[in-house]
Amino acid sequence: MKHLLATVAMLLAAPAAAETIALVGGSVADLAGKAPIRDAVVIVEGERIVAIGARAATPVPAGARIVPMAGKWLIPGLMNMHVHLALNLPGASRIYNETPDSMALRTLDNAQKSLLSGVTTMRLTGSDAGVDFTVKRAIDAGMFDGPRIHTAGASIVPTGGHGKLEVNGPAAFAKAVREQVKAGATWIKLGISGGISDTHGDIAASPFTDDELKTAIEVAHRNGVKVTGHTGSPIASDTAIDAGIDCFEHGYFLTPPVLKRMKAKGVWYVPTIVVSQNGAKEFYRKIGSPPWYLARVDSVGKAHMQSLRDAIANGVNIALGTDQYPWEPNEGTTATVREAELYVDAGMTPAQALRSATVESARMLGVEKEVGELKPGYLADIVAVDADPTRDIRALRTIGFVMKGGKVVRNDAALPASSPRP
Repeated sequence: MKHLLATVAMLLAAPAAAETIALVGGSVADLAGKAPIRDAVVIVEGERIVAIGARAATPVPAGARIVPMAGKWLIPGLMNMHVHLALNLPGASRIYNETPDSMALRTLDNAQKSLLSGVTTMRLTGSDAGVDFTVKRAIDAGMFDGPRIHTAGASIVPTGGHGKLEVNGPAAFAKAVREQVKAGATWIKLGISGGISDTHGDIAASPFTDDELKTAIEVAHRNGVKVTGHTGSPIASDTAIDAGIDCFEHGYFLTPPVLKRMKAKGVWYVPTIVVSQNGAKEFYRKIGSPPWYLARVDSVGKAHMQSLRDAIANGVNIALGTDQYPWEPNEGTTATVREAELYVDAGMTPAQALRSATVESARMLGVEKEVGELKPGYLADIVAVDADPTRDIRALRTIGFVMKGGKVVRNDAALPASSPRP
């Protein structure tokens, strides 16, 4: 048995021959405002793009697998920067006393559904029991298909705060940050205000002491890890900017003075606007959200949208994130796509909204030389839609092809007409 296991391990470790795939005949959208490449050829070798150009000037290598793309528009894989893959909100469908193995299975299931919906990279902003690290390692090892995962581990808060890992005092926050980094966190998430799903307290509460906040951010930065803050509080946001925070989530009540400071300091904003608008009601009905929860959602909706409008007008760095499952239905599409559409409603151009889900998210993560654009040398994370989303963001509703790292994980055109689509 020992020899058999060793043989299996060697086979799994042996690198597979890099397949060459040619995506032929589609149009490659340009996210920088230049003209698209029409009747294009995209050559993928292994997990990376090796050539992109017009068909007449880009020969297809002998033996390449040709995937027809006529009539399609090719864009980078979408990126969602605020995800909880084992979301467990108050309501009739809430799972009580859930075990880590159950959380891990739900996390993997939702990761795979997210990939099929076109999201090839995500950032997890609060998980429990270390299941995010386990699932990330399994996906990275090729055991399962799934998106590229960046994770903040457990959300760290003072006692009674909006999050699961409760600690108190600067020393305890320093230890908690170090523990998450040791476990594999590539971000740290701090719940610097109250939240919609809290059964107690004000959403605009500011529970951290200044020393706790400064210490947590300093320790994270000393370990080369960025920090994001769940915020519904202008006071907490101001204090966090002083402490050097890198990003804010939600920002239900971000004021123009705070937004101006964010712009000046380069602080990122992940709006998750979709969760406070009417489209999320379908999701809340499905999970049986209680009246008090729905009332808290309604209490922030208008202010949240105004914060987004003001952030766009002030030129704040924005990366797309939903807080809903990326694949979750929302007003006839997925939460990820609906989030981008709401950015356009709030003042972005379609191209800017698409960049928030690709180029800008990659910049925020610090992986802009690997993903977020379609260029030779970049990882082959590619999505195909029926029209140019830089002109009409609603084209994202027509995703029918998804490639992650050179592997085709969805191709509706290759399915029989009667087959269900993801």
